[in-house]
Amino acid sequence: MNDGSFLGRMARASRERAKAARARESENALRERALAVSDTPAIQLGDFDLIAELKLRSPAAGTLAKTGFDRSAQLNAYARGGAAAISVLTEPDEFEGELAHLEEAAALLLPHRIPAMRKDFLVDPYQVLEAKAAGAGGVLVIATMLSDDEVESLLTAAADCGLFVLLEAFDGNDLERIAKLSGPARAPECAPVLCGVNCRDLRTLDVNFGRFAALAPHLPAGLKAVAESGVSSEEDIRAIASLGYEVALVGSALMQARDPVEQVKRLAAAGVAQRTETRSCS
Repeated sequence: MNDGSFLGRMARASRERAKAARARESENALRERALAVSDTPAIQLGDFDLIAELKLRSPAAGTLAKTGFDRSAQLNAYARGGAAAISVLTEPDEFEGELAHLEEAAALLLPHRIPAMRKDFLVDPYQVLEAKAAGAGGVLVIATMLSDDEVESLLTAAADCGLFVLLEAFDGNDLERIAKLSGPARAPECAPVLCGVNCRDLRTLDVNFGRFAALAPHLPAGLKAVAESGVSSEEDIRAIASLGYEVALVGSALMQARDPVEQVKRLAAAGVAQRTETRSCS
């Protein structure tokens, strides 16, 4: 992707970071270090689950971490609340993330057997190896900013490392590609491929919640569907769960919650209740 859009800029910056990292450590050396990390928790998904996000800043909302923010306390809160996985931003320019945050999260979550997921604008299998070396159990892959071959290479790298993949879509064309590129061979039980739908408009950074409903009929069969961006309340959770989404990725609302432990519990419970109700009415 070489356009001037937000994703285009993020992709170019990501390629530069990967190039610089490869100059510091060869891919072979990184692979050896990554594959030596063996005790990585697998994601465990039930009827409805939450992926909670550690996000210090967002381009849309600005700074989310107040002065004195305690990353460890926030991660522990997510774990105590029952999050199925925790997404950690590692993009430095727009989100103030870094790989050290991912490594810190993975180590802290290990006793809870909850995987950390690297959320970044990945463009190179080298970056999947970086995630594994940091102790991550999963990675985000944004289909719309990559060619089919690039998605394939990232999926292969993730499978080789035993990492789950959140494969993200923005429109119907992305969902068609995800259905084609992922399947039983790509989704072993220990490291599944999840299909994410992001409802944020990457030109304006506004949220279009209606996108969840518009794309729900086109979700690929056999993949857990994840609703991303704009989900902040129990009402939102019930709305997406009624559409067939089985996981919600929640960031800003949890970063700003007074009691993130209880907020994670309430949101997850609302999803389970709605899915139970939807089944009983069908």
